[in-house]
Amino acid sequence: MTQEAIRIAVVGHTNAGKTSLLRTLTRRIDFGEVSQRPGTTRHVESADLDVNGEAAVRFFDTPGLEDAVALREHLAGFDAQATPPERIREFLKGPEAHGVFEQEAKVLRTMLDIDAAFLVIDVREPVLPKFRDEIELLNACARPVLPVLNFVRDAASREPAWKELLSAYGLHVQVRFDAAAPFVGAERDLYSDLATLLRDRREQLRGVADALDTEAAGRRQSACTRIAGLLVDAAAVRRTVSATEFADAARRQALVAALQKDVFDKAQRCTDDLLALYGFRQGDADEAPLPMIEGRWTLDFFSPDAMKDAGLRLGKGAVIGAAVGVVADLALAGISLGAGAALGGAIGGAVSQGWGPLGRKLANKLRDVHEVTVEDGVLFTLVAWQLKLAQALELRGHAATQRIAADTPQDGDAPTRAAAAAVRGAQPARNHPEWESTGIATRSFWRPSPQREALVADISRMLLPAFDA
Repeated sequence: MTQEAIRIAVVGHTNAGKTSLLRTLTRRIDFGEVSQRPGTTRHVESADLDVNGEAAVRFFDTPGLEDAVALREHLAGFDAQATPPERIREFLKGPEAHGVFEQEAKVLRTMLDIDAAFLVIDVREPVLPKFRDEIELLNACARPVLPVLNFVRDAASREPAWKELLSAYGLHVQVRFDAAAPFVGAERDLYSDLATLLRDRREQLRGVADALDTEAAGRRQSACTRIAGLLVDAAAVRRTVSATEFADAARRQALVAALQKDVFDKAQRCTDDLLALYGFRQGDADEAPLPMIEGRWTLDFFSPDAMKDAGLRLGKGAVIGAAVGVVADLALAGISLGAGAALGGAIGGAVSQGWGPLGRKLANKLRDVHEVTVEDGVLFTLVAWQLKLAQALELRGHAATQRIAADTPQDGDAPTRAAAAAVRGAQPARNHPEWESTGIATRSFWRPSPQREALVADISRMLLPAFDA
């Protein structure tokens, strides 16, 4: 028989980050309202965390406690022989629960009908006497309370003082959880620590933690598969042009610009897909706001200056010059690039692609046909950048409002190594322009071939080590 969902109230002082925590735990960017205004949450709202299609945990987002000091004084006038929960229930029957203490009453009413509570604390706040009253009010409901220390990374954190206060009131089990940028493994720690307070739900909570690990691994695999698809797609891009058209500077420039836009659009679609995979949306900037999502990590993959600014590096620190490779002349001894394309290492890049592409390009040369393709430097940049985005999204809470701050790929780091291996692995796509998924109108019913899908799967496995760090 399926167990009922564990009912958890998320409580705390006004603006401590309760709704932010819930957005991160449920991966629902649209849950509630996140704002710097005090008292944004005015009603109790619920959100479920589903495991295997069923609600495993039901969270209750509660209003902030606004006047615990006065309420504690009010409760002091109730029957001294009654237990603390009995006094709380008596208070909830009175007119004050629907008047001056309406917000507090909503919280306490919820506390009496749950399995446990997460007490969210903004550790940047000074430890004032009012917080003692809030803790005593919550403890009076006789439900397990697990303090969640929020914003612990902030320079203004007063974490030691808060830990001392909580321990003084018997709340020795505490969790550090930054809702904007959760620590690696923080969710598992949260449910593991909760299991110490809810011993009869221990197995159920262990199942929740295991399911979250499985979901995380699945997202990682899906991210790698999507990025691998982008790489194969871009590597397969090939446009041919007659010598007459190629000799016309205006037509040549238009062709190059069109290819650049095709590749750029592919990269942006991949970025949007990664955002959606991790529970973010492009338009959420208007709601949260989330300027990182508004910008969608836009990068001009064809600007050498942009690459230098981003610090993208390959090999022994040589800055990648990225542009569209325009093949203007070919001999078996090497390859040269026309149209002023600023790329180095063209000979090595061509040889690494095997004799198949060289043979094709030689045939085109004899037919007086030129090709426009995407150079390896661009492919590397596409992959490395998307990997860094996926890494950053893994560590980003759904309460974050600042622009994402991910490190750019550097020499020897996991994304750089994975990206380089993936670009080498994608070279077979150079021989298969039919593997390009978009960009040609006649392919409205395009379906990937088994060979293309097998290559995407192989490259996806090459990208997974990028997440090991």
